[in-house]
Amino acid sequence: MELSFVYSGNETVGAMVVSRLEAAGCTRTDDVAHAEAIITYCTSQTALEDAYFDEQGLVQAAGKGALLIDLSASTPSFARELNAVAVVSDLMSVEAPLVVVDVARADAFGDRDNLVCFVGGDEEAVAEARPVLEAIAGTVQETGGAGSAQLARAAYTLQTTAQVISAVEADALYRAVRRSSASLDQATERVGAATPVAEQVLAAVNTGHFDGTYTVEMFMAELSAALTAADDVDLILPQAEACLHLLELLAVIGGSDKAPAALALVYGEEKTCAEQGLDWTRAEQAYGDVAEGFDDLDDDGHDHGHDHGSFGDYPGYGAYSAN
Repeated sequence: MELSFVYSGNETVGAMVVSRLEAAGCTRTDDVAHAEAIITYCTSQTALEDAYFDEQGLVQAAGKGALLIDLSASTPSFARELNAVAVVSDLMSVEAPLVVVDVARADAFGDRDNLVCFVGGDEEAVAEARPVLEAIAGTVQETGGAGSAQLARAAYTLQTTAQVISAVEADALYRAVRRSSASLDQATERVGAATPVAEQVLAAVNTGHFDGTYTVEMFMAELSAALTAADDVDLILPQAEACLHLLELLAVIGGSDKAPAALALVYGEEKTCAEQGLDWTRAEQAYGDVAEGFDDLDDDGHDHGHDHGSFGDYPGYGAYSAN
């Protein structure tokens, strides 16, 4: 496959993309104006919008007929907007959000078969992008027109997030009860898994493997995108919002570069967290005002005019915003 391409975005994903495309015969270039394909993967909506729509962004710099392939988790509305801008700019645009199948694997991007791409866009653009995507991911699943792949990605994200969080909390409960009850000393040493994703996460937790190339930052980006997609249609998703706050907490104490299984550390001992490089004093600094507010509850649990609705955004994290 002879193709010149530009890559922009996350370095971990970029290293994988460049390696696989070069192995397939493609050539990486820094010359956006003459590249046949432009591939992106960003972990915040702000970075993604800037990459494409800034004054010196990719849409402005790309040569006529170039193929834009976005591997990021974004929103259906952003995908449709990018597609519309591409059409009037004589470009082709494909949304192809990456899915990591085993989120607990240390080298999550190392195995092509551990990656899936949902792909949406105009038929001609999808056909043009398919050989590129097949070189990157083991499975390429077409979903329809512009916006459809991001909708499929958001639905997948919501289900995966629920499985990860529920597995971590089930494990936390199991460990806490066993510690507090001598009669359970001879019980099975680990909680059973109800789904393959839960099995992956619980296996990592039980072996203490909390590092990986698929990170909490990436997980947060995917969940933020799904929540923004819901916000775009005035839908509230309380469970997903609660999950995002838990991920934000882990990121604040230093876990943004950890694997999602590191969520289990939030429920563990402070000493174990410290051994993994996590620092709870950062949370005290970031959420101090919220914690102080809870001190103002009376004995019956009533507040005195303070807002206990939610934690603030993770400092420095480019949250997704409605388009």
